[in-house]
Amino acid sequence: MPTTPPRFPRRPRPQRRVPPHPARRRRPRWAVRAATTLSVVLLASAGIGHSVISSLDAGIARVDPFKDMKNRPRAGHGMNVLLVGTDGRDRISAAERRRYRLGGAPCHCTDTIMIVHVSEDRERASVVSLPRDSYAETPPHTDQVTGKEHHGHPIRINAAYAEGGPQLTVRTVENMTHVKIDHYLEVDFTSFMKTVDVLGGVKVCTATHLKDAYTGLDLEPGAHTLEGGEALQYVRSRHADASSDLGRMKRQQRFLAALLDRATSSGVLLNPLRFRDVTRAVLGSVRADRGFGAEELLDLGRAMRTFSPSSSEFVTVPVGQMEYFVKGIGSTLKWDPVKSRRLFRALRDDKPLAAPARRLDRGVAHVEVAPQQIRVQVENGTHTTGLGRRVDAALAATGFRTTGQPVSAADPTVRRTVVAYDPRWDRSAKSLATALPHSELRVVKGLGPTLKVTAGADFRGVRTVRAADAEHGEFAVVRGDEVGCS
Repeated sequence: MPTTPPRFPRRPRPQRRVPPHPARRRRPRWAVRAATTLSVVLLASAGIGHSVISSLDAGIARVDPFKDMKNRPRAGHGMNVLLVGTDGRDRISAAERRRYRLGGAPCHCTDTIMIVHVSEDRERASVVSLPRDSYAETPPHTDQVTGKEHHGHPIRINAAYAEGGPQLTVRTVENMTHVKIDHYLEVDFTSFMKTVDVLGGVKVCTATHLKDAYTGLDLEPGAHTLEGGEALQYVRSRHADASSDLGRMKRQQRFLAALLDRATSSGVLLNPLRFRDVTRAVLGSVRADRGFGAEELLDLGRAMRTFSPSSSEFVTVPVGQMEYFVKGIGSTLKWDPVKSRRLFRALRDDKPLAAPARRLDRGVAHVEVAPQQIRVQVENGTHTTGLGRRVDAALAATGFRTTGQPVSAADPTVRRTVVAYDPRWDRSAKSLATALPHSELRVVKGLGPTLKVTAGADFRGVRTVRAADAEHGEFAVVRGDEVGCS
């Protein structure tokens, strides 16, 4: 005889509580677009399947930069990623090497070093560039090439990678900044070019003609969409102006802001297949620590769904001495001890780096290239004894990198002060001429990066000048929405 299954009493459904509607805040259109894009990306990722995510993770070359590390800095708030760009070019074809001036043997050192700090609330990213020629002192370590044990010694920071690989790079950065590094991501020339190409190029803008015979960069004023190889020329160029590596880092920061904007605002990430290709290009040719993979990037994307360009900020470590000579190493850059400590303290404390803009002091001229980036040789073009020393001292007091050794000009009857410059350093020449009112600009091809001032009988003094970046607070911070094409 069939039995009737027992019936369980139905539980009463709880009443749904409808919370009162809070006042809606209007989000910027860019933020709404970014949130929508990232949400679709997450759905697309799920649609692609866990197996694809797993395959992406499997394709990442792994390193262990934190092995056996002791006495590390105390962890702060937020997440710190050490982003390292190396000069590896093994997988680049001979034709591409010729086209983009990538010949010669790589130094197996770091071309770019950045600390990318993502705030704990995932609403802000701070990118701090560490100049490759920064003076550093390594901790004790084993040379990865020779196997020799080294005590701590002076070094240029970009050479730490050649001596001790990712681990010594991380240790050296932590020792200098007292910022604990949570993740390590390493990109070479090949992976950089692949990433730009799969995004369909990245748009950059320049107000002046950028030309560098070393990298082959040649950009007329205006907007340009750069493909992988051209983008590599753009971020590698150090000889487009006397600003050298500092100018290059500014271009790298601008490019990174444009790259992030391109990745999030274009339709690339809306297409699951293209999203897969982008992710493969980014992750398939990089090296990272074992805890940093596709899943972590997706989690980060989910947390940063309201991220916008104004939420990102870019800064270079403040430099106190431009040419700090070290025996056996040569010229290095020495960080400003007070400002750099404040910068890294703010990073550890998870505070914004950008400060409210301050107005330029009355009587201070606004120039494009900071005087600290301009090297000057002074000549006395008159019979007035000591004029060369006075001009040199006045320029140095304003921030220019004078040689400190003025000389007598071949012609002692110069009436009007002359600023002689190589045409490749025209922007620096304009800044210097602004500091010397009524001076004459004179092009001298082949003069090189050191500008020459011949003081004439009309010299009356040096005007104080300040770069535009000085308006962005103590650390010259710029935000992502300030560096894009308008």
